[in-house]
Amino acid sequence: QVQLVESGGGLVQAGGSLRLSCAASGSIFSILRMGWYRQAPGKQRELVARITSGGSTNYADSVKGRFTISRDNAKNTVYLQMNSLKPEDTAVYYCNANNILNNNNYWGQGTQVTVSS
Repeated sequence: QVQLVESGGGLVQAGGSLRLSCAASGSIFSILRMGWYRQAPGKQRELVARITSGGSTNYADSVKGRFTISRDNAKNTVYLQMNSLKPEDTAVYYCNANNILNNNNYWGQGTQVTVSS
């Protein structure tokens, strides 16, 4: 079992920056594929960024060049650095962990990001 705890959300003006963190419990963090998803009111949850155990990354087109996902296996933590934030980035951001060996999926409780115009 993996437990995920997000932090770092908040209110920021357009053009500003925030860094989200997601701390994972357990001893298998290094083999987990980690991701950040977001869900805006009235919309489906969507993938924002993902990073494999080997460090390969992929991003949604809407955040490319502005967001950076990274991981620190020694700290069991994944980060999402968000720069040049836009009002349309406003959403609840969820941390996700996927164990590629058995396809088990884990979710954090979510953290609110609000970008004012």
